[in-house]
Amino acid sequence: LSLQQDVIAGFLYAILILVVFHPVVDLIDNFNLTYKYAPLIIISCWPGREMTAVEKVEEQLAALRIARRCVPRQEPTYLLDMDTSRAQPGGSSLVAVSCSSPALRLYGRDTLQLLREYRAQPGAPGGVRFARTRPSVVFSAGSQGTVQCWDARSATQKPVQVFSGYPSNVFISFDVSCTDLIVCAGTEKVEKDAFLVFWDARGVTDCASATKEPLGVYSESHNDDITKICFHPIEPNLVVSGSTDGLVNVFDINKDNEDDALISTCNSDSSVSSLGWSGEDYKQIYCTTHDEGFCWWDMAQLDTEEPITLLHVLDVRESVCTKNHGLHYLVGGLYHEKAKKLFLLGGTSTGDIHLLSCGTDGLSLVGSLCGGHSATVRSFCWSPTDESLLTGGEDAQLLLWKPGAVERSLTKKASLKISSSVQKRVRVHNTSLKSRKK
Repeated sequence: LSLQQDVIAGFLYAILILVVFHPVVDLIDNFNLTYKYAPLIIISCWPGREMTAVEKVEEQLAALRIARRCVPRQEPTYLLDMDTSRAQPGGSSLVAVSCSSPALRLYGRDTLQLLREYRAQPGAPGGVRFARTRPSVVFSAGSQGTVQCWDARSATQKPVQVFSGYPSNVFISFDVSCTDLIVCAGTEKVEKDAFLVFWDARGVTDCASATKEPLGVYSESHNDDITKICFHPIEPNLVVSGSTDGLVNVFDINKDNEDDALISTCNSDSSVSSLGWSGEDYKQIYCTTHDEGFCWWDMAQLDTEEPITLLHVLDVRESVCTKNHGLHYLVGGLYHEKAKKLFLLGGTSTGDIHLLSCGTDGLSLVGSLCGGHSATVRSFCWSPTDESLLTGGEDAQLLLWKPGAVERSLTKKASLKISSSVQKRVRVHNTSLKSRKK
C-alpha cells in the first residue's frame, strides 16, 4: 500500500510541476527565440554570477545607438577615412575626415559640427592621421606624390608642411609613428616597383610651407600596390605594411637596411584592405582582405616552434551568421584594451553595421547597428574613453554611436550614395606566394 501511495503521489507531483512551470518554460523559450541577446542576458542575470570583462564590453557594443549625426551637406561625397585627436586642455577632441570630393574636413567630436574644410590634393585620397603628441596637427596623403601637414587651428588653405616623394610616386596609404618622429607612405606599383617612403617629421610646425625630402625608401619587400601601413601603438620603430601582393611585412626601422629591418613576412593569400595591431603589448597583427577574408598572427611566437597563425578565414561572409540581409563586406578591426579582445566591423550595402568578436576558434556576431547609414560604411573610429563609435560611409553621413544613446531626430536620412572614381583596389592574386620568414 505504501508503494502504491508513493507512485500516486509522484504522479500527482509531476502533473503539478507541468501545470505550474510549463508556462514559464514556454516564456523562456519564446524569449530566446525573439531576442538575439537573450542567452547573454539570461546568463548575466543568473544569481551569484558576475559578467566577465569581455561580456560587459560585448553588451556595451550591442547597446550602441545613434547619439548624433553631422549636419547634411549639399555636396555628396564618400567618407573614406577618419581619425580623432586627443582631447586638448579645456576643449574636446577633433575628428578629421578624408572625403572623395577630395577634401579634408575637421569636426568637433562631441557635436559633429563642421569646423574647417581644406581642399586636398586632386585624385584618390590616401588617408588622414592626427599627430599623437600635438593634437592640432593633422596629416593627409594623396595621389599627387606628397603627404601634407595641416594646422587645425588655422583656416588657411595652405599646408604648414609638405613631405614630397619621388616623381613617380602615387601615395595610397600612410601612417605616422606614435612619437610623431617618422612619416611613412606606401605607393602604387610603377613598372616593377612599389615603395615605402620615409620622412623625418620633427619640427613640422616650425617651418611653415617648407618641403621635406625623403629620408629613404624600402623597395624590395612588396611587388604590388602598398594598400595599408600601420605603426606600432607603443613601439615607434615597428611598422607593418600590407599590399595587393598578399604579403603583410613587419619592419624594425631602427635597422640599417631593408633586409635587416624585415622581421617577418606573413601571407594573407589575397589583397590586403586593412590591418592593425592587437593583443597584450600589441604583439599580434591582423588584416582583412578585399575579398572579405581575415588573417590573425601572433608575432610573439616568431622565435618559438609554435605556429604564428591564430586564425585564417577565407571568406567571413560565409562563416558568420547574421540577420539583417547578411554580411557583405569588412571595414576593419579594433582592439579593445580593457577587454583584451579584438573585434571586426563589417556591414551591408544598405548601411547596417555588424560587430564581430574574434577568437582563435572563429568569429561570432556581437551585435548589429541598424537605422543609421543608408549605404556602404567605409570608415570608423573607436574611442576607448567613452566607449563610443564614429562611422562614415558612401551616404555622406558621419554618425556618432554611444551605448544606450537616444537620437533627438530619428528620421533616417535618404540615401546619398553616388558614383565615385574611388574604387576598391582588387587584384588577381598569386596564392602560391611564400613567406620569406616564419
